[in-house]
Amino acid sequence: AIYSLIAKYAQARQTKDPIMVESVFATEVDQLTSSGEWRRGKANAIEGVMRSSATSPGSRTITVESVRFVGSESAIADARYEIKSDDGSVRKMWSTFIVIYEDTAWKISAIRNMLPDN
Repeated sequence: AIYSLIAKYAQARQTKDPIMVESVFATEVDQLTSSGEWRRGKANAIEGVMRSSATSPGSRTITVESVRFVGSESAIADARYEIKSDDGSVRKMWSTFIVIYEDTAWKISAIRNMLPDN
């Protein structure tokens, strides 16, 4: 279910679908981008995701490498995150997703994006 959740987030980014982004986010969500921007709160996170998807075009691939359960209703998912631009260049990052079981489904509560040195 967590792999599917992250795949749905990636699809929402790729299709620039704010309703789908909202559906995968928990009530309380925040994001720290690779550029150091904090997006706190659901409205800010959705707006920021839509803005960055529009200003950084290209195909996005998020590949979950590991999932570690912290409890029965929370987990950490680490993923490779790549954006392939129209010019063929590839921006390679790491993303960590904190996910929680909220209401009746897994939701993203926090995202941390990192740009490695290599």
